Amino acid sequence: MRGVKAFSGAAASVLLLALAGPVPALADTIEAALVRAYQSNPQLNAQRAIVRQTDENVPQALSGYRPKVAITASVGYQYTHLENTSGGNANGVLHTPVHGANAPRSVGATVTQNVFNGQQTANKTRAAESQVSAAREALRVLEQTVLLSGATIYMDYLRDSAIVEVQKSNVRVLEQTLKQTKDRFNVGEVTRTDVAQSEAQLAAGKTQQLTAESNLVTTRSNFRRIIGNEPVALAPGSPVDRFLPGSLPGAVEIGLTQNPNVTAAMFGIDVGYLQVKVNEGALLPSLNLVGTVQQAYEQQMTIYSSFGASAVAQLSIPVYQGGAEYSLIRQSKESLANQRLILEQQRDQTRANVVTAWGQLVAGKAQVQSAQSQVTASEIALNGVREEAKAGQRTTLDVLNAQQALVNARVALVTAQHDRVVASYAVLNAVGRLSPIVLNLPTVTYDPSVHYHQVRDSWAGVRTPDGR
Repeated sequence: MRGVKAFSGAAASVLLLALAGPVPALADTIEAALVRAYQSNPQLNAQRAIVRQTDENVPQALSGYRPKVAITASVGYQYTHLENTSGGNANGVLHTPVHGANAPRSVGATVTQNVFNGQQTANKTRAAESQVSAAREALRVLEQTVLLSGATIYMDYLRDSAIVEVQKSNVRVLEQTLKQTKDRFNVGEVTRTDVAQSEAQLAAGKTQQLTAESNLVTTRSNFRRIIGNEPVALAPGSPVDRFLPGSLPGAVEIGLTQNPNVTAAMFGIDVGYLQVKVNEGALLPSLNLVGTVQQAYEQQMTIYSSFGASAVAQLSIPVYQGGAEYSLIRQSKESLANQRLILEQQRDQTRANVVTAWGQLVAGKAQVQSAQSQVTASEIALNGVREEAKAGQRTTLDVLNAQQALVNARVALVTAQHDRVVASYAVLNAVGRLSPIVLNLPTVTYDPSVHYHQVRDSWAGVRTPDGR
């Protein structure tokens, strides 16, 4: 029992380390696992691609400020037959036929520059920029989700591997107890019932061990899916309380301003408001400058070539277009109202999540202390029951029950300390601060603004900034 007493008052990470066995010097850490998840998680990389997609909305909106140039060319064949008449002579009206074939051809260019379109281009650009900001906040949401999942699965593996060691140790103790019970039965100190009880408890212990090993296999698979590699020699994990707000009200206040779900909803309101302005702009006049130039050959049989150029200001004033534009305005106003309600929902949900996570963290701290006390008391109780059994004051069933109580206490302690660490990450996630920068992870942080500035003012080109 010396090994059991050694960990009864230890911290969570130390306990998980002790139960999982000795860890080599080059152990994998929770920080390294989170770095791998941040860098290579396919779901997170897919979301980054979505942000890059959204970046392209801005140059598309900015194209409304730029001129549009079109070049036209034509070539063909035409046959013409004309009858010209001329006035009186001795023979009456004179008919002069003109006929023949020619190859008309032309080349021209048209340049159109919008001067005013009811501020639609300006509002579309601002809306696209808000969409980019909202997409970045959605990326933050997923980054937090991946990091929380990474921390959770890391601690899950430590917990499940520790539980496997607890169950293996329990089976070894039960095997020794069965051997001792059989020896005592052979000398007549106990009955066949005691032997059967020991055998039943050993069978139950082996079942618990197999269940724990099965759970560990599942956790290992999820570890590979989230982190990207097989878990090997994991170092103990520790809480991140040092990054948390000092109080629950402070945590709620930070969550209502920094949680990416809330900030994404705020940008959603901006997009909705600007969409209303864009649709209202369709009711205003539009002014375009149109310049054309054309060189033509043999358009008519009597004219070999012609050249023309023009510059025209075109003013269009919409009067009535069937009512669709009015419907779009009403529809966008309802969408804006919906976005405002979504913001309120996100604030309420964030407040609830922060309070829930904070409560779980506080409860987790208390549960660790309670579970540690439970393990200590169970150790003392088991030792006492064993001594009393030797004196004939306790039965074999009492010893087995005390042993199972100790196993349950150890499992409860491992679970409580796992929950304690995960709860600290959950609070950081709820307030919106679970990020590589806050955690000081040794990795280069993905900066979505780099791609944005690469494409924002691009006038032409089909290659992406990375060469595709």
